[in-house]
Amino acid sequence: MEKVRITFLGGLGDIGRNCAVIETLNQILILDCGQLFPDEYMPGANSVLPDLPYLLDRKEKIVGCITTHAHEDHIGALPYLLEHIELPIYGSSFTLGMIRNRLEERQLLNRCELIEVSDGEKIAIGDFPCEFLPVTHSVPAGLISAIETPQGLIVHSSDFKLDLNPVDGRLTDLNRIAELSRDPGIRLLLCDSTNSDMPGSTISESDIAISLDKAFKSNESNRIIAACFASHVHRVEQIATTAINAGRKISTLGLSMKKNLSLARQLGILEIKEEHLVDIDDTRDYPPHEICIISTGTQAEPRSALAMAATGQSRWISIGAQDSVILSSRAIPGNEERVGKMINALMKRGADVLHSDHLGLHTSGHGKQEELQSLHQASNPDWFVPVHGEYRHLVAHKDLAVEIGMPAERILLATDGDQIVLTDDGMELIEKVTSGGYPFVQGRILEYEHQIFSDRRILGKEGFVIATVQIAKKDNEILGDPQIVSRGWVSAHTANRLEEEIAIAVKKGVQKTLLMEDATDQDLEQRVRRITGSLVNELTGRRPMIIPIVRKV
Repeated sequence: MEKVRITFLGGLGDIGRNCAVIETLNQILILDCGQLFPDEYMPGANSVLPDLPYLLDRKEKIVGCITTHAHEDHIGALPYLLEHIELPIYGSSFTLGMIRNRLEERQLLNRCELIEVSDGEKIAIGDFPCEFLPVTHSVPAGLISAIETPQGLIVHSSDFKLDLNPVDGRLTDLNRIAELSRDPGIRLLLCDSTNSDMPGSTISESDIAISLDKAFKSNESNRIIAACFASHVHRVEQIATTAINAGRKISTLGLSMKKNLSLARQLGILEIKEEHLVDIDDTRDYPPHEICIISTGTQAEPRSALAMAATGQSRWISIGAQDSVILSSRAIPGNEERVGKMINALMKRGADVLHSDHLGLHTSGHGKQEELQSLHQASNPDWFVPVHGEYRHLVAHKDLAVEIGMPAERILLATDGDQIVLTDDGMELIEKVTSGGYPFVQGRILEYEHQIFSDRRILGKEGFVIATVQIAKKDNEILGDPQIVSRGWVSAHTANRLEEEIAIAVKKGVQKTLLMEDATDQDLEQRVRRITGSLVNELTGRRPMIIPIVRKV
């Protein structure tokens, strides 16, 4: 039978920019196309994308993209892909609604066809027959994908948990997975690894309502500002229901929260009557105990609604002693310090702040070890590749699969850029078949060279020193004194004195170099860099970025 290749363009080694490519000789099916939000090691970047060049080089083979659910780490890179490729996108009504909003903002709706699929539906995408199964997660209408290929059935879990009492009653369909494992059999399982190192099971989303009710009752005289992820519609629903039961009006803070609530109401996922809603502008007309504001900004993202309010920069609300802020989420790893600063800022303004450590105000959307075991036992795959997680999560998931009886040689540990090849003889891992780099967005520019982040980190920590020398072409003599300019290196007062010493040393060094008959422009620049850098380090013990400029006029 024909070989099948699965290439991982993102999501294996980082939690984000999930994207996999299922490829036969003539066709490619994309599985998610998400973005990753950069950490402190990528200053100035807005978004990190999958290895899109792999797709651009093979765009004539692409038959479509399955979107498993509406989180940004699974759909956020689609606008960047659609700038180069036109393709159909498949997903649930809610997922496509979220995608539509983003594409409308970028005027890219004409670049794709949005094709809705439902729970249990079977369709063919190109030569790939697919079946879509319901899965419980922290966003509505997620889908498990069962994809038929020439090398057998590939099942992708999507992000999942086994919630026995989900808010919408929509259970992960383990029974159908078990049926598929018996007939036709599951050749390869790709499974979410996010919580693979955590024992037990996640608590039900419905249990959060109990904690929310306690929080509202203990703060019944205050205005309540409840923050959660805008895509977590079930959490929004529970906050709204608790607020309505407490006799409060509901308002939204943050554009994404407003848009997502509106979309969920349109699709019938969220049932909130108009009489219970009030515009954020009008909340001032109500006493504090009659208002609940549902806000974005739980991760203290710069310019997010809650972060702006915490620093007194919100145009909509002013935080004070009349407020109780509920953070119904956990800090994403790496965001702890930023979230802590926001909590301090809110409390300095007089607000009470409650978060998940206090009352159990959050539960994960990802299954822990017991839930992963249940999925593995239901699917009983021939082969397994852990996906969606940092490397430690992938390793923990592999160890878990071995512990419950899967042969270690049937588990392949892949990372971004790796390719799995399925043949009649089995499965093989081929390491790093892609470019090895991945694009990132800064402002309106798509970039590929990551050296810029190293430069920015040096600039941010050490500053820079620019040494400019002008040389007359006619007689090969220095014109005037070198100009030394620095920022962020030392204070302006100290810099004035040091820059004079550097200028004297640079001039002497360049004059010596000019006496060499075979001295090139590159030799001159290197001499300026070496003299400036050595003297800067000698004078201050610091290592700012040195920028030599040699001009011949």
